[in-house]
Amino acid sequence: MGTRAFVIVAAALLAVLHAQVGGPAGDAGNWPTYNSDLAGTRYSPLTQINTGNVARLAPAWSYPLGRTATTLSLTGGSEFTPLVLDGVLYLTATGKVVALDADSGREMWSYATAEVTPSRRGLAYWPGDGGRPPRIFLTAGRILIGLTAATGEPVAEFGAAGRIDMSVPYESAPTVYNDLLIVGTNGAPGGIRAFDARTGARVWQFQSVPQPGQPGSETWGGESWRNRGGVYSWAFSQTIDRARGILYVVFEAPGPSDYWGADRPGDNLFASSVVALDAATGTRKWHFQAVHHDLWDYDLPSPPTLVDVTIDGATVPILAFAAKTGYMYILNRVTGRPVFGIDERPVPTSNVPGEQSAPTQPIPVKPPPIARVSFKPEDIVTAADTTEEHARFCRALYDRSGGLANEGPFTPYPYREASGPPRSIVLFPGSIGGANWGGVAADPTLGYVFVNTNDEGSIGWVERSPEGSRVPYRRNSVVGPTSRFQWAEGDLRTGNIMGGERGWPCQRPPWGNLVAVDARTGDVAWKVPLGVTDELADGKKNTGRLNMGGPIVTAGGLVFIGAANDRRFRAFDSRTGRELWAARLAMSAHAVPIAYQGRSGRQYVAIVAAGASALDEPAPLGADALVVFALP
Repeated sequence: MGTRAFVIVAAALLAVLHAQVGGPAGDAGNWPTYNSDLAGTRYSPLTQINTGNVARLAPAWSYPLGRTATTLSLTGGSEFTPLVLDGVLYLTATGKVVALDADSGREMWSYATAEVTPSRRGLAYWPGDGGRPPRIFLTAGRILIGLTAATGEPVAEFGAAGRIDMSVPYESAPTVYNDLLIVGTNGAPGGIRAFDARTGARVWQFQSVPQPGQPGSETWGGESWRNRGGVYSWAFSQTIDRARGILYVVFEAPGPSDYWGADRPGDNLFASSVVALDAATGTRKWHFQAVHHDLWDYDLPSPPTLVDVTIDGATVPILAFAAKTGYMYILNRVTGRPVFGIDERPVPTSNVPGEQSAPTQPIPVKPPPIARVSFKPEDIVTAADTTEEHARFCRALYDRSGGLANEGPFTPYPYREASGPPRSIVLFPGSIGGANWGGVAADPTLGYVFVNTNDEGSIGWVERSPEGSRVPYRRNSVVGPTSRFQWAEGDLRTGNIMGGERGWPCQRPPWGNLVAVDARTGDVAWKVPLGVTDELADGKKNTGRLNMGGPIVTAGGLVFIGAANDRRFRAFDSRTGRELWAARLAMSAHAVPIAYQGRSGRQYVAIVAAGASALDEPAPLGADALVVFALP
């Protein structure tokens, strides 16, 4: 067989394997789901844009999103990932859903969502069932809306005039499996539900807090399962092994308090866990809990990616997911067993009154930590790293906190009496991670899994809450409840947890990284800082930045990512981590990009740039936009 024939056969075989796991069954130029495919790889087989020509990428067109107070998110604006099917791009903007010509951005139809606010994160596409044409689905709080893909008209047979009330809000994209729409939860009661894509009828429900007689209820001591609204599954999507019919769901830390758990003794399943369910029925197959009795807000914020890799000569069906804990977990997706081992390591004990913290936590043997998980006093930033003003603030913050103890990523927040001196820890990762909702991408040809991570700490203690509070204890610090270990703190009142461009962490850089893990070995293949600090002098700028959003990967050998709060969109060589291209944007791109091919045959990459840029430098009106790039 000649070289060219071998390449063609190999590519065809890869496409078949990819489709069996959960990849797109149709045109390779489409981006039909939030993650490109049900397996969550975010892998595009397009090669027109590649390592040899990506430096020539230029803006092709853009579409303004608009902004109102209700569109603000924790990153300051839209976090949307569009869909592309057969040359049509589907997107939500302020108060509407639109279909655009994917080559030009020309509006083809628009549907006003009236009194409800559409998800700022994603849509779903259902291909129809023969007698029914394709549909677009979106969430708007408790409302799930069905539209005809060709016209944008509400689907009359879906609920009441194209809408159903899900009873629980969900702010992200439904996951389509056969004729099911699978949705998570951003409110009580937590769990995950499936609805019929034809009629809107509920088909099944999985409860994330098991009730008496159900597996896991014994992990909620003192009947603490009773009347408990959390645990939510607020991830932006789900992933499915289509060939095996297995759905993988991740859940957040247990509520109502992220930092106090004396009212819920035990490990608290299925909080901070990945759970494998039968996708057709919602029946549990297995689970893996990444954090026992979570006291750190270490949610599992994004679903796993599914790939088949060769390990010791055998094909292993794996799932890989990254967490706010600063670790990546690689499991056999059929059995749930760790591929490279998990150690249950002893961890420090909480001294908060009544608290019964877990004595051990599961730590992956491999991969090594993908984010900072420790801190020493000599790690505080110096003037040589950034500026004297920054370093002086951070040294003072350390002193005002009474020192900052650290015994690893599961250091418990210490108890402090109101009249006592400050007694703080610094926790790495902090409350935003580690890895956050941006999740991972995977290249099935390389066996690499890509993830962007933050190195940003949280500081503080646990103290009694004010009289009349919802819970008796709360986290606090010398900088207030946000407890950020950084110079310019994010202002939660404006919805911006990214700290803006002046949100400089107080430990030495890098502050954010892009990491590639070789899933065949469990080793880190490469790791590079993600983002620059423009205000610093030459030679200091390459600090990495706080980041939110995630990567995609293409067969052209490229990883595309925005995420960093430095208003850039970048491309990296997927094999080496070398940055090959960067474009300046009007706003930061806290979203997952897409790659697609228009009807013209031209390949594009696109990203929503609508995130916070700086606390004291709001972006100009009209800057929130979908920005599309192509070769000249």
